Amino acid sequence: MYKKIKSIVTSFFLIGCCLSSIAQVGEATNDSIAITSAQEAIDSVKIEPVKKEFKRTKLDGISAVIGDYVILESDIEKTLIDLRNQGASTEDVTRCGLLGKLMEDRLYAHQAVQDSILVSDDEVNATGDKQLQSLVQQIGDIKKVLKYYNKESEAEFRDELYKINKLRMLSERMQQSIVSEIDVTPEEVRQFYNKIAEDERPVFGAEMEIAQIVKEPKPTEDERQKAIDKLDKIRSDVLDNDASFSVKAILYSEDPGSKPKGGLYEGITKETGFVKEFKDAAFSLNEGEVSEPFETTFGFHIMMVEKIRGQERDVRHILVIPKISDKALENLKVELDSIRSQIIEGKYTFADAAKNFSDEKETKFDGGQLRNPVTLDSRFELTKMDPSLYNQVRNLKDDEISYPIIEEDPRGGPPKYKLLKITNRYDEHTADFSKDYTKIQQLAKTEKQFNAIKEWMEEHIRDTYITINEGNKDCEFANNWVKE
Repeated sequence: MYKKIKSIVTSFFLIGCCLSSIAQVGEATNDSIAITSAQEAIDSVKIEPVKKEFKRTKLDGISAVIGDYVILESDIEKTLIDLRNQGASTEDVTRCGLLGKLMEDRLYAHQAVQDSILVSDDEVNATGDKQLQSLVQQIGDIKKVLKYYNKESEAEFRDELYKINKLRMLSERMQQSIVSEIDVTPEEVRQFYNKIAEDERPVFGAEMEIAQIVKEPKPTEDERQKAIDKLDKIRSDVLDNDASFSVKAILYSEDPGSKPKGGLYEGITKETGFVKEFKDAAFSLNEGEVSEPFETTFGFHIMMVEKIRGQERDVRHILVIPKISDKALENLKVELDSIRSQIIEGKYTFADAAKNFSDEKETKFDGGQLRNPVTLDSRFELTKMDPSLYNQVRNLKDDEISYPIIEEDPRGGPPKYKLLKITNRYDEHTADFSKDYTKIQQLAKTEKQFNAIKEWMEEHIRDTYITINEGNKDCEFANNWVKE
């Protein structure tokens, strides 16, 4: 049973790799990656005059036709190359297996069109714009990009990106629609667990639960005003003297993520994971407009909207962080030392101290309990923990509280101090229904999604026009593509 679970996860991984390989432009060549109809495949045969006779030259063999989509022989080879370039193991990947996954992808896309699951041209073109901009930044300029990918014009390259991205996005949305509403009840989780033979139940590695109390330094009003004044001066220079916003960002911004790109963040939507104040500014400005200084948890910003594409914004911003004095940091350390002493003396529990004194809103009301960003539960598997967090807690004993630890903000904000405590430890163990319910629930949900996709495949393979060339009919496909 558990072997089946692992094969399900492997299948999902391979599906994802094949989908992402279609989106990659790293191995694009002169050959078209996707031809959108069988008629186009027929039209791709050249007719050349030779001594008053006509000779037909086949450019690329057709492996299969799925509805309105064609899979060329070269598509299989390109997908294999892309998987290798992404670092995926291809030791057990066969040509027939890859062809099967490419057929699945085309079937998803074909049915998405039939079900009116739409992808707008704006979305597809915006994705292509980002890819092209990224390539230009990596390679140097558009001429070098076109030469590298053997394209005669930017229009030709954009057309190929459009076809690749349209197919990928249709396929992804069809898959999402199949599994989006699938969930599992507690009874289904119990039945799933009971079906796994005892000697096949998964083994989960050693884990721990961690709580923390965080103190963040506050700048003085004088330092806050200095940051605002600095941004006002930069803004005036941009507006009054036509100075380049991007150059100013490179020179003065304290955001390490966007500073090298002239403060640029692309494709921001209202759902993008930026703080509310940042998104509010992005969606309140017109194209080319520069904001007044505004504050977020990171510091003070000014922003310019570079481009508006439907519900997306490309923006440039400059971040100035008010200075924090050494004395302010030292005061935080002293305060945490005092809190630590009071916990040890029994005046507070660690959880109560977190609720009363921690500055971190995400954890303080849960007694300082950290959440695993991958699984969203409270457990951290030791072999998969962030190395910096692991190094901070690896020598802590049970019920021991760390001394104040200073931590730099990787996003460019001011440093902070924290206390850490290991609240629970779990040794490596075979899956237990009560202790590992969340993990077992996810495995049960994965199996249910896999079965839903399998049923969907069987139904739509029967109802869709599919043809496979003779050379591929001997493949042992996971699905009944040959319709035997």
